Amino acid sequence: MNNFRFCVGTDILFGKNQLKNLPKAMQVYGKKVLLVFGGGSIKQSGLYDKLLFELKDFEIHELSGVEPNPRVETVRKGVEVCREKGIEVLLAVGGGSTIDCAKAIAAATFYEGDAWDMVLNAADGSIGKTLPVCTVLTLAATGSEMDSAAVVSNLETREKLTIINSGLLPKCSVLDPENTFSVPEAQTAAGSVDIMSHVMEVYFGSEKTFLTDRICEALLKTVIQFAPIALEEPRDFEARANLMWASSLAINGLCNAGKAHDWSCHYIEHELSAYYDITHGVGLAIVTPQWMRYVLNENTVDKFATFAVNVWNVDEKLDKFEQANEGIKCLESFFKKLAIPMTLSEVNIGETHFEAMAKHAVKHTGLNKYSYVLLNEKDIVAILKMCL
Repeated sequence: MNNFRFCVGTDILFGKNQLKNLPKAMQVYGKKVLLVFGGGSIKQSGLYDKLLFELKDFEIHELSGVEPNPRVETVRKGVEVCREKGIEVLLAVGGGSTIDCAKAIAAATFYEGDAWDMVLNAADGSIGKTLPVCTVLTLAATGSEMDSAAVVSNLETREKLTIINSGLLPKCSVLDPENTFSVPEAQTAAGSVDIMSHVMEVYFGSEKTFLTDRICEALLKTVIQFAPIALEEPRDFEARANLMWASSLAINGLCNAGKAHDWSCHYIEHELSAYYDITHGVGLAIVTPQWMRYVLNENTVDKFATFAVNVWNVDEKLDKFEQANEGIKCLESFFKKLAIPMTLSEVNIGETHFEAMAKHAVKHTGLNKYSYVLLNEKDIVAILKMCL
């Protein structure tokens, strides 16, 4: 087990009617609030009116229309509001895209140059002072409500990049499972895939991390059990609650304690989203099983066999490679059960840009630094072709 540092400072307000505790949690950061949200779903559900009632003593300004893959243009709009109105705290209400947008705004507000330059140079320390961010989660998926990362897209340059900074960790997050009752089936399914992907990205590694791996397996089995229930009974509180908490724990650092980070599937999928603006969870569902098949070899088979036996209850008497392949089949079958497209052809993506995407993935990510199996451009192209 490698050395690690684990410190999560987000104040989690979990459960029914926790919105009433939000004002007290937020007031220490200021009274001038930028409310960041997506489409009209929070108004249709009644959550918007509840928020305004609870925050009646705050000065509220709004930024709506955040895209599913938040774009830098929207970040720029938010920065303008923050600077013009003297915003003191951001409140993101929605799923991961909304929260990521708010985080990027929080960082770019104090950045002297353009927001996209900040994103491009984030790894070199472009992010300094940040505005505090609070969240009200409405979709269990990305875990952005309890991590320090944000993903921003630039459709003009066909780039979807991640920024990471401790200042982006939400100060408080309201996690009321009832706020996810109205999430459509397709989003519930894609979000469940995203949760599992976050766990699997760090699960597959060569380090001996017994406890960390068992935590990962428990989270995977939680999603496997409750995602179908949430799809069948959208208002099932326990199903929604378990998915919501799994979303947060999957990416807050708990699952990668003591081990390296892979994220190969995410890096590859980000290219698909950057070029085609597809749903993140859908892209991950398509890429992950094929990545598994591609990297399965004598050096990796033991971990894949453990995954098959401990997560999918595959017969321990089978040969290790049989176990591994059966585990991959089980994962793929589960995604199909969630009615997720399983090929790029199903989402109208061909191989036109595969080489460009592979080159960009290697250039802007750690694919050749932390990956469980080192991948080069040819490897990524091969995996994408397997996804067709």
